[in-house]
Amino acid sequence: MDDKEAAEMAENSFESFKESIRQQLENQDPVFLIGLVVALAVVLITCVFLKYFLSSKTVRSAVLLVGLCDSGKTLLFSRLLSGKFKRTQTSITDNSAPYKAKNDRGSTWTLIDLPGHESLRPQYLEKFKSTARAIVFVVDSAIFQKEVRDVAEFMYVLLTDTILSRNAPALLVACNKQDITMAKSAKLIQQQLEKELNTLRVTRSAALSSQDGSVGGNLYLGKKGKDFEFSQLPIKVEFLECSARGSKVEEGDADIEILEKSLAKL
Repeated sequence: MDDKEAAEMAENSFESFKESIRQQLENQDPVFLIGLVVALAVVLITCVFLKYFLSSKTVRSAVLLVGLCDSGKTLLFSRLLSGKFKRTQTSITDNSAPYKAKNDRGSTWTLIDLPGHESLRPQYLEKFKSTARAIVFVVDSAIFQKEVRDVAEFMYVLLTDTILSRNAPALLVACNKQDITMAKSAKLIQQQLEKELNTLRVTRSAALSSQDGSVGGNLYLGKKGKDFEFSQLPIKVEFLECSARGSKVEEGDADIEILEKSLAKL
């Protein structure tokens, strides 16, 4: 048998197969055929959706250390990673490293220390916020009373960010430098921030209303008609006390066990 004869036989076989399929379809109930087409369409749409969803989904495995300058973020970053004391200076770029949580699951997160300078914060927050599984907001408890307004303004930006609101990462407010005598407690810091954020909410809403007559498209912090409280937020917020420096400075251990336990629960 030459190639031409083989090709003719293959063509005839294919034609016979098509005719057989056509006859079977003609003999089927029209309702069955419609159901078959719909089922195939559903499968196709589902496959396309899953491919788009899985390819566009961002894995949120980062723990962001944020806060004002000199709040102790970089030292806390070092303590969480190695437990060691390290002399630091004001960061002008981000620092990142794998962090293994102290839990039975052996969870590993990417710990990222973001610069605290006001001019740098926005660009680094924009860069990493979509990957955040949790945010550790570090507060200098020793001078909190002087910085409460600045702390609240930065926190307001975080809590009204549309991406962070949608992803709802856990917020751990680390009230650092508890080794200093004048340090404020986590409870007092929470109460003061709630009052300041309540005031900010009123002034920011009023400013937006005066610009365009409405506040549409902007996230409202907390519940309307009620004084702001962190319990009103759709995300988990925890205030805890810690000391990255420790009472004996270089020779002593840091007091960060409560923070480590919270990170282990993520």
